[in-house]
Amino acid sequence: MTQAQLFAALRTLGMNVAYGSFDEPTKPPFLTYHFTVGADVMADNRNYAEVAGFSIELYTVKKDLPREKLVEDLLKANRLPYSKTGTWIESEKMWQTAYTVQLL
Repeated sequence: MTQAQLFAALRTLGMNVAYGSFDEPTKPPFLTYHFTVGADVMADNRNYAEVAGFSIELYTVKKDLPREKLVEDLLKANRLPYSKTGTWIESEKMWQTAYTVQLL
């Protein structure tokens, strides 16, 4: 899956989606995603396979398990294994649920 395909897939969830951040304030729920780390497979002085780590972040005003399930079902349907963390952001009064995935 490419970054463009990831963006297109996230848009099917019916929420606003942006790479990194939005230019204008956006009301939750919304999604952001961004590149976190490259972990290419290398040998014999060359990169054999590009592996790009991305963080997908769901922002909601309250813990929203049905929306989290939407994101998780999308990742599973696209065969993207993920790890998940959740954080209350006091200054923003929002929940952030972050999913870490790798794109090949």
